[in-house]
Amino acid sequence: MWFHRGVTEPEPTPPPARGSRVVIGVVVGALTIVIAAASVVAWQSGADEVAVAPRPTTPPIVITSSTTSTTTSTTEAPTAVPKSTPLAAPKGVIPNYDVPDGQQIGTVGVWYDFPMTMPIVEERGAWLRIRLPERPNGKTAWVRRSEVTVSASAYRIVIDVDRTTLTVFKDGNELFSAPVGVGNDATPTPRGSFFAATVLTPGPSGYGSVVIDTSGHSEAIQSWQGSGDAVTSIHGPISAASDARIGTTGTKISNGCIRMHAADQIKLAVVPVGSPVDIV
Repeated sequence: MWFHRGVTEPEPTPPPARGSRVVIGVVVGALTIVIAAASVVAWQSGADEVAVAPRPTTPPIVITSSTTSTTTSTTEAPTAVPKSTPLAAPKGVIPNYDVPDGQQIGTVGVWYDFPMTMPIVEERGAWLRIRLPERPNGKTAWVRRSEVTVSASAYRIVIDVDRTTLTVFKDGNELFSAPVGVGNDATPTPRGSFFAATVLTPGPSGYGSVVIDTSGHSEAIQSWQGSGDAVTSIHGPISAASDARIGTTGTKISNGCIRMHAADQIKLAVVPVGSPVDIV
């Protein structure tokens, strides 16, 4: 859970003797964003598990379009994703509505001092329905087409929690896949259709070359260390011990955030703000 100020991770506790099942605390995991002008995001640690989670043999994920929910395929077909996703960038802070020509329910355009670009999930004439970064997860609203700049992203990140992998797609084709650390059983990584709300290059000291705050929020933690939020982010391994735990198959290690090897993390620099992030 992530909030833009630097925090040093404590040294990890040595693992217990073979055969025991102990949960070790104080290792950085999920993150929470904190409001600070021109700030950069920082992190706190959560509980680590002792054993590396085995790679399950569940079937692959098939994502049929940018406007539908992710579903699990019952066959061994390859993963399929759309070639691109339309995006909307508000021209300043603009009103959003419950339905086209309906009631205003808020504003959109800036999130924690960052200008927003969000996926378009539905188009209806002069109106666009967009994903929002605020709670609850999956929240959407309508905006006027004339009040946003429309573009598109050819990139999509798919995080498979059960397989502990992160895959980046471009133009519907797999660009690369990497093992990752995901949330532990007590504070799992939230699943759903999200997007890259911020992309920081570099990230805060100790968190790697590229840090992505997603629009996903922890379902297990409502307020990380009293910050009032608990945002799921993609960042570096945090420590050598964490890096070793991730290994070649990934593991359950965090409070919900996604940890990557530094060599894999740097590849995320090509992903633009607003790109969809599906956690399945």
